[in-house]
Amino acid sequence: MRIGFIGLGNMGRHMARHLIHAGHLVTVHDTRPEAAAEHLALGARWADTPAGCAQDTEFLITMLPNPRIVEEVLLRGGAAEALPEGALWIDMSTSTPAAAERVAAEVLDARGVRRLDAPVSGMARGAEAGTLQIFAGGAGDDFRIALPVFETLGDPDRVLHVGPLGAGYTVKLMINLLWFSHLVATSEVLAMGVRAGVDLGVLRGALLASPAASHFLENDIMCVLADGDYDDSFAMTLACKDLGLAVDLGRELNVSAELSALVEQIYRRAKARHGDLAGEMSPVRLYEELAGREFRLPSPAAALDATPLTV
Repeated sequence: MRIGFIGLGNMGRHMARHLIHAGHLVTVHDTRPEAAAEHLALGARWADTPAGCAQDTEFLITMLPNPRIVEEVLLRGGAAEALPEGALWIDMSTSTPAAAERVAAEVLDARGVRRLDAPVSGMARGAEAGTLQIFAGGAGDDFRIALPVFETLGDPDRVLHVGPLGAGYTVKLMINLLWFSHLVATSEVLAMGVRAGVDLGVLRGALLASPAASHFLENDIMCVLADGDYDDSFAMTLACKDLGLAVDLGRELNVSAELSALVEQIYRRAKARHGDLAGEMSPVRLYEELAGREFRLPSPAAALDATPLTV
């Protein structure tokens, strides 16, 4: 399969590498040519421009930071116009239906180029391991054609066709929105409990044994509790971008999003305090300050002892 791949960031670089290992003929492009060194060593071709990356491809995959850059690459960068008739554009960025529609209206619809939106979940670790969850929106026939590629990049059991064009973008935004909300709510609860004098491990164990248990509390926050790792593989600037897109979508749909807007404000406060490139778990730090201590379990054994209690 001839595949163009644009966007070799924290996740895209792993994804492109998996495609090369799978035997596809991959052409890569990024604003930073040095990002492609490992891919070229594995046999990929380099394209100096987005348009050059899209030429003569069957699939063009974009993995870009935000909707503005998606439009920049496809329209001003010439990728959309360079795609051959009948090619399939797969946007795996966390973007919006409106951005893709603008690209389609300007170029793609008149040229018979098909498209899927297929954003991913699983962070850089999942991209590196090839175990991403993929949420694809678009025609069923196009999804089936792209499925072997998706299964190269993600866990085959978690590659989902979630509906028509735009559904993939929407599902991904809702997943991120709920995850960020879990982080803020969990941090607030831990801060109050610890400030009131309850042992952190005991509190977490009690929560896990209760109806308030969550995957976030059991698994995701452990990087902070065990290692003090605030996950800089996904920067605060990207987290705030995703939250802004989700809140904007709520406004467009006339769905009240007061809680989501508050979560966005808390994330933006953490970004202002700790920097654009701070890890996505950095809002936890705001609540550690309120609690007067860092949220740490004393050892891996203590973490195990704290999950779960019988209550």
